[in-house]
Amino acid sequence: MIASGPGIFFDGRISARLSVVVELDRASLIARGGEGQILARWPYDELQRLSAPSGWLRFARRDNAVPARLEVRDPALVAAIDGMTLAVVPPPTERRQRRRVIIWSIAAAVALVVVGTLGVPEMAERLAPFVPDAVEQRLGDVVDQRVRSMLEGGGPGQRLECGMGPTETSGRAALDEMVGRLAAVAALPRPLNVAVIRRSDPNAFALPGGRIYVFEGLVARSDTPDELAGVIAHEMGHVAHRDATKSVVRTAGLSFVFGIVLGDFVGGGAVVVAAKALLQSAYSRDVESAADAYAIDLMQKAGADARALGSILMRISGALEPGMAMLRDHPETRDRVAAIDAATPAHSGAAMLSPIAWATLKRICSGM
Repeated sequence: MIASGPGIFFDGRISARLSVVVELDRASLIARGGEGQILARWPYDELQRLSAPSGWLRFARRDNAVPARLEVRDPALVAAIDGMTLAVVPPPTERRQRRRVIIWSIAAAVALVVVGTLGVPEMAERLAPFVPDAVEQRLGDVVDQRVRSMLEGGGPGQRLECGMGPTETSGRAALDEMVGRLAAVAALPRPLNVAVIRRSDPNAFALPGGRIYVFEGLVARSDTPDELAGVIAHEMGHVAHRDATKSVVRTAGLSFVFGIVLGDFVGGGAVVVAAKALLQSAYSRDVESAADAYAIDLMQKAGADARALGSILMRISGALEPGMAMLRDHPETRDRVAAIDAATPAHSGAAMLSPIAWATLKRICSGM
């Protein structure tokens, strides 16, 4: 054993947070429960980093069918994990770098032809499905940094992300329970990272790489857990269809392609423009209708009330605020709700969360 320390483990099946001992060996990270039993053994090269406050590590196992995650806050253990993940993924050799440049140079040339013949929107549709997961994840990391910088603005010492304060962790666990129930039936090829942030708008949006942000205002205006789950399921539809990546490609155009070639998304202003576009997402009617259909199917598979999505859309459609993205340029709300109701039978099952868990989730932004 190389190093060990405390951690917090969420197994993706129940909302409880488990205190664990995190151990590092030469090949993998191990999380042990209170009785020494192994709860997770994740190879370093399969770790998927998730968004976390500065100084923390939060990650999942890439392509894991269960949305489990682990949080580490001990500085020494954080440093040790960083060292092991860097050691297990060696830097590319000069030959591999040269090969990558050649491959993506060819891709850039092809993209130039596509743009010349079909235009940027068609290029986005054609190119996005072939963007490797690793590239999309890197793009998501960069866009996420830009988005967070645009959304920051709380009071001194106030975190942007809810669920991190000592009085909010139970709310975060309830959110994880809801997301875990949806993720279990969605079977997406990448882990989801869903967070609630301190913004008063009734809004939500998805970024490349599986990140979904839900605004505090949307949680506040949701009357039932199924309403909030319906919106999250809709954003999961955008993740499944890679709509955010298509939006970035469409907005950034060839700057995105050349960013891939150079291995640098950060240097150009195109990513800044793309981040702003995602905050003000204006997807087409067909794209939004497809995400609605995905949400209906997902909610039904999860045993939840798919019509709840229509209920919250009707409620917040009369409360649009400048800059609020969730409904602007979407299909007419009444037509959208009618389509949801027509495709969904009446629901008579249990809600996504128990009344106690829902009340806890509603307080996810109650502290600091």
